[in-house]
Amino acid sequence: MAASPSTARAINDRFALRLLQDEGPLTATQLKTLTGLSRPTVADLVERLQGSGLVHVVGESGAERRGPNAKLYGLVADRAHLAALDVRTSSVSVTVADLLGTTLAEASVPVGDDSGTGSAVEKAVTLLERTVKEAGADRLHTVAVGAPGLIDPATGELRDSSGLPAWHRRFVGVLQERLPAHVLVENETNLAALAELREGAAHDREDFVLLWLGQGVGAAVVLGGRLRRGASGGAGEIGFLPVPGTSGLPSATGCDGGFHELACAAAVETLAAAHGLAPSEALASAHAPFLDALARRLAVGAAAIASVLDPGCVVLAGETGHQGGPALAARVESELAALSPLRTEVRPTALGDAAVRRGALLLARDTAQDALFGPPARGL
Repeated sequence: MAASPSTARAINDRFALRLLQDEGPLTATQLKTLTGLSRPTVADLVERLQGSGLVHVVGESGAERRGPNAKLYGLVADRAHLAALDVRTSSVSVTVADLLGTTLAEASVPVGDDSGTGSAVEKAVTLLERTVKEAGADRLHTVAVGAPGLIDPATGELRDSSGLPAWHRRFVGVLQERLPAHVLVENETNLAALAELREGAAHDREDFVLLWLGQGVGAAVVLGGRLRRGASGGAGEIGFLPVPGTSGLPSATGCDGGFHELACAAAVETLAAAHGLAPSEALASAHAPFLDALARRLAVGAAAIASVLDPGCVVLAGETGHQGGPALAARVESELAALSPLRTEVRPTALGDAAVRRGALLLARDTAQDALFGPPARGL
């Protein structure tokens, strides 16, 4: 059935806005070529988008100096301002950007164990408000928060977890109360995977798993170019994977005895000490015996991932994945090849410590653009 005129206009508008987002400023002639629409349809489209305040003239094309087609049209970047936050157990980092995702201001603040819940929340919120002011933004349209822990797929809320500081769970609620903005919260590992998919180590893959190796251990599953969260939002909770030879079996309330016990930051520090290395120098030193031992541990988790999902690619992220770099990734790939007949490439993160905030910014930008441009039409 043919689309109605209003639906066709909405589809054309969204397509043109996406082109302006991806390609930068374009002339009407370029829009006509890229969309395949007629010249009168493009003229109406440009006029409609200018009237809505989403598009404006940003200059003239160097190749065309006469006539209306010489004008370059671009998105109005300050139509909406966005914030991306990376909330760790002991720190908060924030980026404020415009609708195009251009960074306007960044800041971070430590939140120590000695901070009470109320004090920690206030410290984090104050950081965001100060950074917004430094960015010259009057208000925020969308805020995306990356945090450790499970996200309830039904409510979008951070679930209670005994392993996380109490202020984590209060923080998002306070943001929603204090800010006239759309506030989203997503698991940090999922956001890192989104960033690696769109801009990082997995930009050429539709199927991959990101293995997060930090204070906690987890994984994000991307299949067919889409993040897979699971029925309860817990897909990728590989820290609970039982591993023979550890202290026991994990339970519903703790992952001692699971893969977490082999690969978390504390376990890496203990392994480094056993090789006579300080934690700060172990990964950076490229100490072969240490890296070999660590790779054997990580290959256990990667083999479980490969045997169930066969993603073809595993990205090592988090502090350990970032600091271990290509040397660690190559060793894990070699160990994995000995454990599994399924060919699995292992790559280091390309975005490092910025992955979570970058993923949060992409989520905020997508959400804001859907709200302002209208949701993508099926098939686009």
